[in-house]
Amino acid sequence: MSGMENAIEQKVAILDFGAQFSKVIDRRVRENNIYSVILPLNTSAAEIKAAGYKAVIVSGGPNSVYAPNAPKYDPAIFQLDVPILGICYGFQLINKEFGGSVSSGQIREDGQTEILVDTSCKLFDGLKQEQLVLLTHGDSVTKSSVAPGFRVAGSSGDHVSVIANESRRIYGVQFHPEVDLTENGHQMFSNFLKKIVGLDGSYTMINRELMCIDEIKQTVGDKKVLVMVSGGVDSAVCAALLNRALGADRVVAIHIDTGFMRLNESSKVMDSLQANGLKVYRYNYIDKFLNARLELPSSNPEEVHVATPPLKFTTLPEHKRMIIGDTFIRCKDIVMKELNLSTDMFFAQGTLRPDLIESASELASGHADVIKTHHNDTALVRELRSLGKVIEPLKDFHKDEVRELGATLGLPEEIVHRHPFPGPGLAIRIICATEPFIEESFQSTEHLLNEIIDEFNKKFRTAIVSTLLPIKSVGVQGDCRSYSYVVALSTDLPKIPWDVLEKIAKTIPSRCHNINRVAFAFGGAIKQPVRDITKTYVNEGTLYSLRQADHIVESILRASDPKTGQPLVHLKPAMNCIQQMPVVMLPIHFDRQFTAPQSFPSICHSYCLRPFITRDFMTGKAAIPGKDINELVILEMAERIKRDVPSTSRVLIDLTSKPPGTTEWE
Repeated sequence: MSGMENAIEQKVAILDFGAQFSKVIDRRVRENNIYSVILPLNTSAAEIKAAGYKAVIVSGGPNSVYAPNAPKYDPAIFQLDVPILGICYGFQLINKEFGGSVSSGQIREDGQTEILVDTSCKLFDGLKQEQLVLLTHGDSVTKSSVAPGFRVAGSSGDHVSVIANESRRIYGVQFHPEVDLTENGHQMFSNFLKKIVGLDGSYTMINRELMCIDEIKQTVGDKKVLVMVSGGVDSAVCAALLNRALGADRVVAIHIDTGFMRLNESSKVMDSLQANGLKVYRYNYIDKFLNARLELPSSNPEEVHVATPPLKFTTLPEHKRMIIGDTFIRCKDIVMKELNLSTDMFFAQGTLRPDLIESASELASGHADVIKTHHNDTALVRELRSLGKVIEPLKDFHKDEVRELGATLGLPEEIVHRHPFPGPGLAIRIICATEPFIEESFQSTEHLLNEIIDEFNKKFRTAIVSTLLPIKSVGVQGDCRSYSYVVALSTDLPKIPWDVLEKIAKTIPSRCHNINRVAFAFGGAIKQPVRDITKTYVNEGTLYSLRQADHIVESILRASDPKTGQPLVHLKPAMNCIQQMPVVMLPIHFDRQFTAPQSFPSICHSYCLRPFITRDFMTGKAAIPGKDINELVILEMAERIKRDVPSTSRVLIDLTSKPPGTTEWE
């Protein structure tokens, strides 16, 4: 048997029950150089046995095991003579299948939590008893409800976190070992796959590169491919793979400047890609994007469709993303006509697995909840897929894997390790609104928030002020999308207590589920409540202001002066401390006399920094100043944005992990 055949024979089945992190499980398996396949949850035990899978991993999911609409599955899977690892929903399913019970908890557990594990259990071989893990669940198992034949191998207070039947090699964990927020998750997977299942790990990146090239050749045949390149690592690696598989003569690359790019970014993208031998055509289409609309099904039986306002007057985040995604496809069609290209060409995208999971694409999962629609997975893209016109060779890859593949393909460092920038660009970093987001729960949420802050102020002898903002951001809570409130913390203390703020940011969303994002506002304690917003759309004015703020942040991360480009000798480069740094424009004008809004209208904007640390780009944590990133770097950014970007009210920094807050705010 060849090395490649042996690598694929040693395969693991992942049953997808709709978790946002299913593909991250797949990634963790591949990190151990083991081949894995994500299967529909209704795959039969007979199919799994016939295919020769060496182990089964059952994913998490947003459902309750007792819900009437709970996913259907073949219970005979749990009688297969192969090792099984159940994660979250999978943990609960195992306990239920073997005669235990699951109860609905009064308190959800959402976030990083320390649990105690039994280190004699093979799953935790070589680890300490205390483990920091990510918990996201409402239903739970107690010691009295553990299934017969299983023992408790981990706990979080009164909740059982781990069960094990080691004679049958079946394990269940009520946390997410696949995500970065579980600090030793990689070791847990290695223990399961190599020490429990007994696999040797012979599936490498070279195998995967060859599989991608074979897929491209078989799919495309003798036709040509049109690939849209943004300059980011995903589209660049996609183009490089296409070149290697088909040759440069059969690959046409285009760069569309949407108007939502960073300062001078399109020109830099063109220079970088062309310097690496890729022929790229550039098109500027800002007017087409700003004036584009989205066709939606009409509730009026006499109308088939109804159009949204143009993008420049659209406020709903999902509509913004879908308009931009569909406009990309329409612009692609225009380009094809201008270049006289055949309509029989394939359309290639650098779509990654996290994009598909968060969009709930059937390519990744038929059961995951939609978190946000990615521009490369809109209705028009899905229609092209159904016609067999789209090729996405990176659809089984995560960001760090794409970087590794890019390096093996010989792409330069500046492209391979470029910070991610979303396809919709700055357009989804402008929080658009025409009126404040104040629901019936606003007052009760504010009351609970104040109680939490009072507790922390008494416990740590601090003076933190909390302000509930009348805006909403996108988050992910319990494997589902949430549109929830944002909190701004502030203080007059001369030294900012980052350690206390970090604790508060973790506590608030876990105790107050109407909030999914916590930020700190520089500039002293906020004295007035915020009850209105600055009317805000995506237009050339807001894009210009955000572009300036983003340029300041990008420059200071490189320790260079934003105006002159000269080195800032008092700072060290901080680009490598983090994996991403979105800058978000908020329609919030602080520090006004709320009692007289007519005299002090809301006309300014604030900017929120989002320094983010992650490896899997599905989960991650906020970079805390003084701990993960130099505080002087963040203070310099805040000072310069406040001083140099006109009409800036305040600068904030996002302190929220993912979950519950997504990397982007929209």
